[in-house]
Order: sequence, then structure tokens, then C-alpha cells
Amino acid sequence: MASAETLDATFAALADPTRRAILARLALGEASVNELAAPFAMSQPAISKHIKVLERAGLVSRGRDAQRRPVRIEGAPLASASAWLERYRAIWEVNFGRLDALLGELQAIKPPEKRT
Repeated sequence: MASAETLDATFAALADPTRRAILARLALGEASVNELAAPFAMSQPAISKHIKVLERAGLVSRGRDAQRRPVRIEGAPLASASAWLERYRAIWEVNFGRLDALLGELQAIKPPEKRT
């Protein structure tokens, strides 16, 4: 189980749409900072700041390939966040099951016919 600090960092990093888009791109394979910056209307230093946030959260890492420093996605923090959410999904399913049962009971009860 991930620590509260790790989960906080993961969810804080995922809160930004640019960082989520960067992760979506990295899910397809590693990329350079310039490649990650290409689809965005922002500077390379701004993208680098987003990458640093993702790196501090453990969601990405940087490698070394001669002159290139590719950025790679790291799955462990996402797996921990998913496991944390999964516990709550089970609770929601139980609650939705009870709500479905109640709605079924209410639909089975017919209102009395009106006399005219």
C-alpha cells in the first residue's frame, strides 16, 4: 500500500490536464522533452516544469541514451492510486446495489387506483 504522501503527490500531479496528456503520450513509449512539448502551446521550460512534477511524484523517470535523455512512464505510482481507488469502488458497488434493490421495490409497489 502506498503512503499518504505518495498518493498525495500522485493525485496532485494527475490534477493537471497537461501532465495527464504527457502521461498519455508516454504510455505510447518514451519521448524527449522536445517531443513532449511539440503538441502544446507552451515553452520547453514550462513542459520541463510539468515533467519535474511528474518525476517528483515517481510517475516518470529520465534515462540516458547517448546525448538523448528520454522520459519514460513509471507504472508503480499509478498502480498504487488505482488500488486505493479500487477499495472505494467496492464500497460504491455495494451502495449502488442497495439503491437498485430499493428502486426495484418501489417500482413493484403500485399506487392505489383513483375513484372517480
